[in-house]
Amino acid sequence: MYPLFLFCLAVILGLVQFLLLHKPLFSSFLLAFIVCNIGLQGIYAFMGHFFRSDETARNIGWPTGNLFQKEIAFTNLSLGVIGIMSIWFRGNFWLATIIARSVFLWGCSYIHFMDLKRNKNVQVFNAGPVLYFDFFFPFILIGFYILQLIYG
Repeated sequence: MYPLFLFCLAVILGLVQFLLLHKPLFSSFLLAFIVCNIGLQGIYAFMGHFFRSDETARNIGWPTGNLFQKEIAFTNLSLGVIGIMSIWFRGNFWLATIIARSVFLWGCSYIHFMDLKRNKNVQVFNAGPVLYFDFFFPFILIGFYILQLIYG
């Protein structure tokens, strides 16, 4: 599952920045999470929703052939772009990026939960790790943002 892979990559990159480049601890991890789990993950999700729309829809448990998949692709692409841009833009740009991603993920988790509850949709991209990641990851981002404000 790619969100978990990208999360592990972010942890490794955060450790490299902190241990080898001697960057501040929380800023190192926060930047790595933003670049990997907002930037790269957004671009990867764009590719799935845009180029493999029907397969992605089936994995979510949704109808195929709907142009809404292309719309959600561009939502993911926009988040991916601002995640990557966070390499060069800091401060309030990081905060705006975190807020945008958090609102999106919490919205996704709500929809996935409702689909699970109402329709018993247990497809791989609707329930389980995806649902948990969508709900809990914003708390990690917000927590690290606050910690980097306090400790650097």
